[in-house]
Amino acid sequence: MERVLTVHHWTDRLFSFTCTRDTHFRFGAGQFAMIGLVVEGKPLVRAYSMVSPPWDEHLEFLSIKVQHGPLTSRLQHIRPGDGVLIGRKATGTLVNDNLLPGGVLWLFATGTGLAPFMSLVREPETYDRFDRIILVHTVRQQAELAYRDLLSAGLAEHELLGEMAREKLTYLPSVTREPFATNERITAMIESGSLTARFGLPPLSPERDRAMLCGSEAMNSDVRALLEARGFVEGSNNDPGSYVVEKAFVTK
Repeated sequence: MERVLTVHHWTDRLFSFTCTRDTHFRFGAGQFAMIGLVVEGKPLVRAYSMVSPPWDEHLEFLSIKVQHGPLTSRLQHIRPGDGVLIGRKATGTLVNDNLLPGGVLWLFATGTGLAPFMSLVREPETYDRFDRIILVHTVRQQAELAYRDLLSAGLAEHELLGEMAREKLTYLPSVTREPFATNERITAMIESGSLTARFGLPPLSPERDRAMLCGSEAMNSDVRALLEARGFVEGSNNDPGSYVVEKAFVTK
């Protein structure tokens, strides 16, 4: 049982929180753990990606609020000092080792699928392995662009990561249901070619691009199909490839 330290409500449908971290808990950037609460004497847990990087002394998580969801309907009411369950084992497919190194790393996220990428863009190894990192985050409303300030400017000023982030990291937020600078869905940007064109890059290719997907089932499925049609091959820890997708995603 870990202790909640801070809680931040981004919107009425989105919140994040930090908690203490057991000194024996180890994880890699992009991985998830089972977290939850004790409900009626029994553990109720779901898979949540760590927002925090592996070197952080605390853990941070990003969650939706589902009013009748078994876990999130309760988890959204936690306060500093409350206890949360954190599983002892971290796992997940969104890790650097599952991709062939080099080239442009595209991080495609919708909603709270941003979480593992927040860990990855604050992990120095990610910058060592890829030539450039482009994080594309699509949400319905501007207020749901969690960590926008950190991604837009904060990381570039970070004492240890700043130089790497300035040189290699690009953040592209997209909002689909409000006026915004970019309002296309990820799939539409890939299909039209506008995604790579805006950065002066050639069309997506497995020879020079790598991709990680984390978001709604629809986004994962659609982008996966678009990538595979271009020759991308899914990677695993036994056989690194040109893209990976996270299937563990909290919807309740």
